[in-house]
Amino acid sequence: MVDIFFDLKKKYFFSPFYILLSLFLRYCFMQFRILKISLCVIVAFFALPATAQTEPEADAIMRQYNESYDSLLNSYYMRRYARNHSHRNHTIGAQDFSQVPDSVIISRLNSLHTVIPMTFNDEVRSYIRMYLNRMSTRLDVMQTLCEYYHPMFEEVLNRYDVPEELKYLTIVESAMNPMATSRVGAAGLWQFMYTTGKSYDLEVNSIVDDRRDPYKSTVAAAHFLSDLHTVFNDWTLAIAAYNCGPGNINKAIARSGGKRDFWEIYYYLPRETRGYIPAFIAATYVMNFYTDHGLKCSKINLPIHSDTLMVHDDVLFHYVSQYTGIDIDELRTLNPQYRADFIPASSGNYSLCLPTGKIKDFIAAEDSIYAHTRDSVTRKPVKLTKPAGGTHTSGGKVYYTVRKGDTLSKIASKHGISVATLKKRNGMSSDRIRVGQKLKIK
Repeated sequence: MVDIFFDLKKKYFFSPFYILLSLFLRYCFMQFRILKISLCVIVAFFALPATAQTEPEADAIMRQYNESYDSLLNSYYMRRYARNHSHRNHTIGAQDFSQVPDSVIISRLNSLHTVIPMTFNDEVRSYIRMYLNRMSTRLDVMQTLCEYYHPMFEEVLNRYDVPEELKYLTIVESAMNPMATSRVGAAGLWQFMYTTGKSYDLEVNSIVDDRRDPYKSTVAAAHFLSDLHTVFNDWTLAIAAYNCGPGNINKAIARSGGKRDFWEIYYYLPRETRGYIPAFIAATYVMNFYTDHGLKCSKINLPIHSDTLMVHDDVLFHYVSQYTGIDIDELRTLNPQYRADFIPASSGNYSLCLPTGKIKDFIAAEDSIYAHTRDSVTRKPVKLTKPAGGTHTSGGKVYYTVRKGDTLSKIASKHGISVATLKKRNGMSSDRIRVGQKLKIK
């Protein structure tokens, strides 16, 4: 075919036939290139998912939410009382939710008495869908925790003139799990980083981590949010700054030409922060209007009526358990800030949270508990620097040596991480462990 073409070229080089043939072939080639480019553009467009802009943000926030929730289920009360509530039959499909008009959701959001604008857009709608799907099997646990923590949140937030609706931030931050730990080291209900926690008077060391103290961390969060509002004079920007730091907000404002509305600086913010405000609005919506989407809540009766008292000397949980009959795992759940089952009260002011019915038992045995603790600490000071079990540090990393009766679930719960995180850090594909095995904790 090529030879024929060149023969024709030699014979008819200056003929009209050759000129027309050349023009025709060039035209076909140009049309083919245009067609190819057009097809590539069309394929690329339709290959993008509808939520392409929100997927990276959603992935980061929902991964943290899922890990915090999984870790929460390993806590003492959830293992003991919520076992039958972890799998419910309620489900909300994307197709069902798509039938709810935007006008209905906007009307519901506007009906909430909030200081912070409950803006509605496509990003918020996608997060509402995601939270509805997750809450369909977790609502019993989340509503029980709301009933337990929200009175305290509301009292503290109101005391510092912080909008009450910010109590829902803890759902986004930690799934309301005081033992939650993020991949970057943020800890507690409000997910304080080490430096920020220290700057708001939270004690963080190998014995005490106040970031996990529900009350102290809530006071610190109220102070921090109030300070951020003073800087930006806008609660939505203050919440965004809580997530990514005021420096990133100031850079986004500068890059946007000085605009100071969250949605106007949206694309100049870090990806996770773009999803943080929509996730907060979605969590607020879902926790107020879940019944309108067919979800039902069956209350979990957790026996967590508790009270706190100040302790006047060092206390080991072992002796509190011995004299009061409280399970050590329950003591850890009620006092998540004490990392080594030890309260160093001889060096400062510390409190102990106990079930209400056990307060009198502790007071009756208080002197004996102090005496036994002093004796144990004097003879075995190593207990002060080693968390419970076979945990030890090496080269700045924390390891745990598996003991008889251990399970991945128990080990993960003891160290405030999820089973999935523990397995990932140790390259494990199954839940099988053996006595003497060393596991990397962090």
